[in-house]
Amino acid sequence: MITLEVRRRELVSPGFACVTLGGPGVRELTAVGGDQAVRLFFPREGQSGLRMPTASSEAWMVQVMLMSRASRPWVRNMTVRRTRPAEREIDIEFALHDGSPMTAWVRGVRPGDEAGIFDLGCRYRLPAHARGRLLVGDESALPAVLSILEHDRQPPPTEVHLEVATRADVRPVPAPPGVRVHWHVRDETPPPRSDDRTGTGESPGPPRPGALVLEAVRGAELPEGPLYAWVAGESRLATGVRRHLVDARGVPGRDVCFTGYWRLGRSAPG
Repeated sequence: MITLEVRRRELVSPGFACVTLGGPGVRELTAVGGDQAVRLFFPREGQSGLRMPTASSEAWMVQVMLMSRASRPWVRNMTVRRTRPAEREIDIEFALHDGSPMTAWVRGVRPGDEAGIFDLGCRYRLPAHARGRLLVGDESALPAVLSILEHDRQPPPTEVHLEVATRADVRPVPAPPGVRVHWHVRDETPPPRSDDRTGTGESPGPPRPGALVLEAVRGAELPEGPLYAWVAGESRLATGVRRHLVDARGVPGRDVCFTGYWRLGRSAPG
């Protein structure tokens, strides 16, 4: 368990913010890959400070659940966007959503406020036999995808498909030769009128998060194999891409790393 303090917060785009955490404890975190994950602990609204569990194992979950709600921290899984050991700092980038306790914390956090992390390691492992790569994610996976791209200096031919809510959240992505980045914007892609079930003849609005990029991958030209794929985001996106790659493209299941970061309509447990 590592307790750090907020050093600064930066708005990256209307839908994303970056919080820099720092302190001597950063030395205890060994980032081992592009999608380096941590449990992030932060105080609830109204709490005077952060109360961290002490167990350096999965026993921390029991400790948190035994705390009273008045003292229990919020806990979320996050990707470390960047590490700067010399400065004893890490950056964590957040996709902002109204009504989220995490977003409320990010918007109100100030330098000196405490936050804690617990190392979860990484899942991205590019196998030696891979001759092509596919990276897919919605906005919740964008920080991990960008970190993976920065870590791999000489990657194989790569197709990247990213979905965000609005055009304002699209950003330049420095990519080496052979890496192509495709952006898919939900509020620019309403569903066909034939899908309208309101009886009004009006479009019901943007598609479900993850649906746009999933459909794009189904029709996309992929790099020649053997292919390694990493996909994360809304649960149906992650499972849908894996199913398509294995069933329709013949990619071995062992070469598809997929993670459901969240599920539409279901809030993360506190």
